[in-house]
Amino acid sequence: QVCSINSRFAKVHILYVGSTPLKSTFRGTIRREDIRATEKDKVEVYKSFRPSDIVLAKVISLGDAQSNYLLSTAENELGVVVARSEAGVQMVPISWCEMQCPRTHTKEFRKVARVQPQFLQT
Repeated sequence: QVCSINSRFAKVHILYVGSTPLKSTFRGTIRREDIRATEKDKVEVYKSFRPSDIVLAKVISLGDAQSNYLLSTAENELGVVVARSEAGVQMVPISWCEMQCPRTHTKEFRKVARVQPQFLQT
């Protein structure tokens, strides 16, 4: 779950590993260059994630003392899976880079995950 974002990275709390819920939260960071596999220099963090988004990511390494784990969403299957609009409604993905609020029909940019069927039941 995304806690905060800035121009260089998104801070997240790791809530699950696979389908196993964690007893305590672990902190992680998704760096700007680890958000997408292509056009890494054009990625803007605020157009990929927002605080409270639920993200499917892969651990790429142990980070430093400030950010326990470095995470990546640089695959089509990884990215935002659950996002809430400003109206508080769960948003619907409409493309690989946009989600739409079903109530207000406003569109917001996200790095949308193409969720594989085996992850849908979790």
